[in-house]
Amino acid sequence: MVDWTGFDAEQARLLAILTLFRHISPGFSFVYVPWGPESAHFKDGQKSPALTELAQKLRPFFPGNTVFIRFDPPWFVEEKNEAPDLFLPLKRAGADIQPPSTVLVDLSLPENEILANMKPKWRYNIGLAEKRGVNVSCTGADGLEVFYGLLKETAARDGIAIHSIDYYKTLFEIYGAENDARLSLYTAAFKGEAIAAIVVLCRGEQATYLYGASSNQNRNLMAAYALQWKAMQDAKAQGCLLYDLFGIPPNDDPGHPMAGLYRFKTGFGGRIVHRPGSWDYPYRPFFYSLFCAVELARKKIRDLKKKR
Repeated sequence: MVDWTGFDAEQARLLAILTLFRHISPGFSFVYVPWGPESAHFKDGQKSPALTELAQKLRPFFPGNTVFIRFDPPWFVEEKNEAPDLFLPLKRAGADIQPPSTVLVDLSLPENEILANMKPKWRYNIGLAEKRGVNVSCTGADGLEVFYGLLKETAARDGIAIHSIDYYKTLFEIYGAENDARLSLYTAAFKGEAIAAIVVLCRGEQATYLYGASSNQNRNLMAAYALQWKAMQDAKAQGCLLYDLFGIPPNDDPGHPMAGLYRFKTGFGGRIVHRPGSWDYPYRPFFYSLFCAVELARKKIRDLKKKR
């Protein structure tokens, strides 16, 4: 257990920490902490010492070949912080694993106000999908085969990498057994044929849009808008106060490879927030520097492919 001496006891209360081991190359690995540490918000001056001490105290629990530990802290601000020394002596990762910037829709409002906060075109498209006969249903793992077929179609169209279907099956198996979380699969169909689908996780007072897929056919039916609105309605009915659209570019840059995603998600009227991104604490500095060079090169190649 980490000694939080000097920190406010109530603010520094830690919950469980998930650590994932990933192989870099034969004989080397690193540890990843997604959205962690999950804790009450530390004051700005406490964040860097807290992450540093946590990395040091966890080190004896990891294999000797662990090169570094990577954190994705869940803390967020509404003004983007580009400070390169935010969490020194940790180092800013060459590539983020989780998207740092996102859109949070306030579900505590009445439905008519949630709709009113959306851009007019978004409200129109939600109504248009219903008018044109798009039917949205919520299923569990039974719809995974259909979802995965749409996901493969999306990956081929947009040039993105996806997991195997077993990954998504395992995800539903895990959250099917959770008491405080629910994973839902929403499918939009037109004339009995699935044309789009999304996966949404509800946990506590927050719902998070995790995955989306769509067919190359009937894209003019605006199924994506109907899916998000149905998921928001259900999340609100389940007691969620926030809907996280999970990931946008840092700003409205038309040259960004994911500029369309920014326009789509911000149109739902939520507030834009920025998390600090991925930060590393090196255990073996020489091998860490080699990994960073390779990771940065891979990121540049991926960005070039997306722009094409």
